[in-house]
Amino acid sequence: MSVGINRYKCDLRELQFVLLEQFSYAGLAGKAPYENWGEDELKAVLSETYRFAREVLGPLNSVGDREGVKMVNGAAVTPKGFREAWKGLYEGGFKQLAVPSKFGGQAAPEMLHVAVEEILSGANIAFNIYPGLAWGVGELLAECGTPAQIDAYVEKVFNGKWGGTMCLTEPHAGSDVGAVKTRAVKQADGRYKIQGTKIFISGGDHDMTENIIHLVLARVEGAPAGTKGISLFIVPKLKVNADGSSGESNDVALAAIEHKMGLNGSATCTLSFGENNNCYGELVGTAENIGMSQMFRMMNGARIAVGLQGLSLASSAYLNALEYARDRKQGPHFSKFKDPNAPRVAIIEHPDVRRMLLELKSTTEGIRALVVKLAMHRDYAIATKGKDDEKAAYHQGQVDLLTPLVKSYAGDEAYRLCGQAIQVYGGAGYLKDWPVEQYARDAKIFSIYEGTSHIQAMDLVGRKLGQHGGANFQAFMNDINVFVEAQRAHPAFGKEAEMLGRAAEAVTQLAMAMLGWSQAEKMDLLVLNANRFLTMMSQLSVGWLLLDAGVKAQAASIRLTKGNQESSFYEGKVASALWYARNVVAGIRAQADMAALEDDSAEKISDAAFGGS
Repeated sequence: MSVGINRYKCDLRELQFVLLEQFSYAGLAGKAPYENWGEDELKAVLSETYRFAREVLGPLNSVGDREGVKMVNGAAVTPKGFREAWKGLYEGGFKQLAVPSKFGGQAAPEMLHVAVEEILSGANIAFNIYPGLAWGVGELLAECGTPAQIDAYVEKVFNGKWGGTMCLTEPHAGSDVGAVKTRAVKQADGRYKIQGTKIFISGGDHDMTENIIHLVLARVEGAPAGTKGISLFIVPKLKVNADGSSGESNDVALAAIEHKMGLNGSATCTLSFGENNNCYGELVGTAENIGMSQMFRMMNGARIAVGLQGLSLASSAYLNALEYARDRKQGPHFSKFKDPNAPRVAIIEHPDVRRMLLELKSTTEGIRALVVKLAMHRDYAIATKGKDDEKAAYHQGQVDLLTPLVKSYAGDEAYRLCGQAIQVYGGAGYLKDWPVEQYARDAKIFSIYEGTSHIQAMDLVGRKLGQHGGANFQAFMNDINVFVEAQRAHPAFGKEAEMLGRAAEAVTQLAMAMLGWSQAEKMDLLVLNANRFLTMMSQLSVGWLLLDAGVKAQAASIRLTKGNQESSFYEGKVASALWYARNVVAGIRAQADMAALEDDSAEKISDAAFGGS
């Protein structure tokens, strides 16, 4: 196995705080359907996952970046060590953690699952994309497949024997999925002949499993135009024999592997289906023309996964930058800058470095809280389903509402924060001797794939705000307002709670303005401000959750002797909450004021006025 140096870092104490203290994991632990998952089990899994990440995945991160994926004799060859890592991942049960027990999994809560995925992705995001996509295929087929399809595919995908992908994009149809041209022709035996080309397929080919199950969007002959005429098909790389074993080629060919800015260990493929007229697929479920609604189940999971990926790299970038700042000596303390004989100090003592580090710390912690909050809602939606339909609807509504925030804000901020980490290092951060330059390259894709940030913004303002008559958004804002009212008189956070309240009013103001633009047919203003609104709502959410964490940390610290490790940890939580409230939440009001100007200059400018040749 090619050996590299593990640079991945994780703060297990921070993960435990978010899960156990802020979001009360104990409220789920030991209760149906999570009877086997208590606090001790949670800590043991996190510890063992971190060990695997440090010993196996972390050392392969730079190896995968240097070697990349190679195309040899028409097949993708992954970097050295990836195949062994795949085997260890599944033998250790890390990917089966949240899989239902009926498919051989451990049925853990989603709250724990996202924490484990943060560790695995942070250690080696390029590697973890492969099993992550397989997991999504298994989940979709478990929900939408026929009993025969579930028996044939689901457990083999969940246990890592087979891989999986989702195939949407085509050369002429990127985000415009309704323009897909891949064809599906029904055969006498009920199967469909598939013919077409798909691009940008993550994990589209690799050498870690004996087979790969592609979920392919295609149009059946005579189907309606647009997304209403798209169906979803199961298209294995190798045909599946009657006994369930993998057989001969299914005429799925690897046409190319993309050469990317980052994620070099992840095979981003162009796949050709049916070049020799011998590619067969089967319809997912029994109905044609419902492929988009089926695929959205996997896409929504993938969007949350992208947010997790962003969080994971931003977190490790911060912790690496923190370690460097404590070790690197450069210049005297600013209070002695005129003294040529003053000793050089660690750069963490310089105010601007401390500012950058606190921004990294607070934003990363806030995004983590947002991700875990979404997972908590999903857990409770499952736990209350069929028992308390009103609570189940509330929790599922929050999952739907928060998904575009998690995907976009975490994705956008990850790239910016990784760049900030490079800045902490100075010139050293630009070198491949340190991990942060790779983190930045790997992180740029998060704002693009699984729906660009603008697509997420339009999903939020065009669909999610109005879902269930606006009840989900109203419940979200009510939760914030309840917190604000409860903390207005707090001795440490009262002023910041007031800031949060004003920011919530600003978000509501812009939501009402967008409703007015929609009714007045000023759709250009809605589109131009959608990204701004998503950012404002994300910052509001993160600010709220950081203040909530700060309140809990401050209360816990009262019982401790100042200066010990636990006391310092809680002090850090308080500092994160105050910094973000004063430096980010305080600016939300200004963004609403800018939106109120109804600037349409981007629409009014002519194409020629942009310049260029």
